[in-house]
Amino acid sequence: MNDLTPPPAALRPDDEDQAIWREAFKTGLPTLFGIGAWGLVVGIAMVKSGLTVAQALGMTLIVFGGSAQLASLPLIAANAPIWVVFATALVVNLRFVIFSALLAPHFAHLPWQKRFLLGYTAGDLTVALFLQRFPSEEPAHGKVSYLKGLLYPNWVSWQVGSIAGVLLGSTVPTEWGLGFAGSLAILCIMIPLTINRAALCGVLVAAATAVLAYELPYKLGLLAAVLLGMLTAMAVQEVNEKRTRKRLAAKGEPHV
Repeated sequence: MNDLTPPPAALRPDDEDQAIWREAFKTGLPTLFGIGAWGLVVGIAMVKSGLTVAQALGMTLIVFGGSAQLASLPLIAANAPIWVVFATALVVNLRFVIFSALLAPHFAHLPWQKRFLLGYTAGDLTVALFLQRFPSEEPAHGKVSYLKGLLYPNWVSWQVGSIAGVLLGSTVPTEWGLGFAGSLAILCIMIPLTINRAALCGVLVAAATAVLAYELPYKLGLLAAVLLGMLTAMAVQEVNEKRTRKRLAAKGEPHV
C-alpha cells in the first residue's frame, strides 16, 4: 500500500515552474488537434441526438468525458431511465478510478480544491504522458506545473472543438446524416486501442452482446455489452499474464 503522508512542506520541492509547464505543453501539443477533432464530432453527435444547444453545452462543460457522453446519448434519445444513463456512464468511466489511484500519491499534499480541479480536467492521454515523465511517486520539482501543462490545454482544446461541434451541428440539416458522426468517432478511437488479444476479445464480446441484447428495454443491451466486454478483456489479460509468469518461471527468468 502506498504511503500518502506528505513530507514536511519545507522539504518538498517547488510544485510550480513555468519552464516545466511549457515543456508539458510542447509534449502534449501533438495530441491537441486530435482532441479538438474528437470534441467536434461529439458536439455534433450531441445535438443530432436530440439535445438542445443549451443542454449540449451544459453536458460538455459539466461531464467532460467523450466516451461517456457518446455512450449516454442513445440512452437519452431512447428516454431510458436516468439510473441506466448514469450506470452506463459510470461503467465507461471506471478507468478514471485507476487514474485517480495512480495520481493520488503524487498530489496528496495539495488542498482538495486543487485536486478536484486537476481530477476534473484529467484525460486518458494526459495522465499517460504525466506518468511517463514522472513514474516515481517521490516529490519532484515542477510536478504540478507539468500536469497542468498537459491537462489545461487538453481541456481547452476539447471544449473549443465540442462547442464548435454543437454550434455547427445545430445549423446543419438533419438530412446530412451527421448523427452517425458519433459512431464513426468511437470507431476511430477504438481501433487504435485494440492492440492486443485481451482488447480484441473484449471488443468482440461487447459487439456480440450488443447485437444479441438489442431487444432489451431501455437500451440495457449497451450496458451489458460494456460490462461483459470489460470483464472478458480483464479475464484474458489475467490468463495471459499467468501463462507468461509460468513460462518465465520454467526458464528461471524473473517476471517484470
